[in-house]
Amino acid sequence: MPEPQNQGFNMAAFIRQKAALTPHKRAIVVPSCRNSYGRVAYTQLTFRQLEEETNRFARGFNRAGIGRGSKTVLMITPGIEFFIAFFALCKVGATLVMIDPGIGMASLKTCIGEAKPEAFVGITKAHVARVLMRWAPDSIKIRVTLGPRLFWGGHKFYDLRDNDASPYEIAMMPRDEMAALMFTSGSTGISKGAVYTQGILCSQVQYIQEIYGFTPDDVDLATFPLFALFDVCLGMTAVIPDMDATKPAKADPRKLTEAINDNGATSMFGSPALIDTLSRWGVENSVTLPSLRKVLSCGAPARNDILQRFHRMLPQDCEIFTPYGATEALPVSSIGSRMILGETAPITDAGGGTCVGLPIPSVKVRIIKISDEPITQWNDDLVVTAGEIGEITVTGPIVTREYYSRPESTMQAKIVDGNSIWHRMGDLGRIDEQGRVWFCGRKSHRVVGENQTWFSIPCERVYNQHSHVFRTALAGIGEKGKQVPVICVELEKGVAEVNTEKLIAELIEIGSRHQHTAAIKHFLIHPGFPVDIRHNAKISREKLSEWATEKLKGRI
Repeated sequence: MPEPQNQGFNMAAFIRQKAALTPHKRAIVVPSCRNSYGRVAYTQLTFRQLEEETNRFARGFNRAGIGRGSKTVLMITPGIEFFIAFFALCKVGATLVMIDPGIGMASLKTCIGEAKPEAFVGITKAHVARVLMRWAPDSIKIRVTLGPRLFWGGHKFYDLRDNDASPYEIAMMPRDEMAALMFTSGSTGISKGAVYTQGILCSQVQYIQEIYGFTPDDVDLATFPLFALFDVCLGMTAVIPDMDATKPAKADPRKLTEAINDNGATSMFGSPALIDTLSRWGVENSVTLPSLRKVLSCGAPARNDILQRFHRMLPQDCEIFTPYGATEALPVSSIGSRMILGETAPITDAGGGTCVGLPIPSVKVRIIKISDEPITQWNDDLVVTAGEIGEITVTGPIVTREYYSRPESTMQAKIVDGNSIWHRMGDLGRIDEQGRVWFCGRKSHRVVGENQTWFSIPCERVYNQHSHVFRTALAGIGEKGKQVPVICVELEKGVAEVNTEKLIAELIEIGSRHQHTAAIKHFLIHPGFPVDIRHNAKISREKLSEWATEKLKGRI
């Protein structure tokens, strides 16, 4: 780990350090084609090559006019050029603008318009969209195209590759200087640009290493591109599989398994939706993954049955970790599958929420009274009694202080406490007697009736245990304070036909066994839940509420 506190902060400093320590170790591995034997041929960069290429491109970007503080949109598909561009832009001190293309054209235009970037580095397809949709036409002056450059002018990506590969002077910056705008997925509201500082990014690298004990000997299958950036900062090899990163649930299990086995991957990162797909195929085909030693899965609460199924593919000493956090604060806490399956699963199934583990040492978590109003100043009187469900708030070195150009959103989500900021996660939960955090769903997804409030995760987990149910989602009909709860049901894969009346009667009976679900009487079968783009795992309960309202019109 470099000592950035003495010389400033920049993620690119990690790459230079690893290049000095392990110059010949593979940094990035990407599938290229299939050879004459039908096997995947891979292309790769060692850490020395990555350091040299980022030196070359840093000079090229700087020559093109991108420098310290230049807000730069990066829209390159996962691959070697993505890593080169990201760390080269870090070296010149650019402010990276990172937006998931899957959020939709209208949202992309809004986000880019708010960021007011000076530069746009992207593939041809991204530039076509930029021109046709008029993304920030007044602010973007520097255009760099990876792939065919059509009518928009600017620079070709490889033309910026300088002949000089010697060390480029990295822009080491103060802890609080803006390093990136990381836009939220918008799965539970509008996409917002969380302001990442240099200190936050470097702290995230440090804490991920401390929590999970990653070493330079590890090889990671990185199915989420942004997490792959941490891999190389930690000196690990990042293997990028052949998949559409915007559709993890549809990743081909054969290609994932091939990438793991070909490269001896010791770890992998995947959303619950991807792990569900992989584990179903693996168990059906008696496939195992003997090289894996640890798995990370986040983006939504991990279901116990998926963890159990995936463990059948893994070595006995391999554990699945489920870190908890958000774009605005990550990581907050973490828990392993051994504790989940051996201790907390029965509580979850009974409606106690999903345990997301103990907070990491540098982060404080407090549960405050539920409110939809802004809270300007922290007060200990906000904190609820031990064990009570409330709103999860966090503070620490990985917590962002604001949203870019959205003061109202910042006011809604941040609480000032002297020089510190508490971030309101927008999640509900509780803390048990051991100090562990239990997630009980999004605040916006609670259903507030006249005499009872229902929380999504505690209610849904009760019904998810039915053998014909893949997953359920709590929806509310009516205005808060007078809402009626409805459970939307997505059937288990392979269940083609079902006696709806019989199934609903069985679900009502299951719910009657628990005080918090006994009053729920309305159930609807849904063909396939709408989910978020980034992880394909967060259910859009807002859309389901609209759907349920229409379905039950005149009946409630």
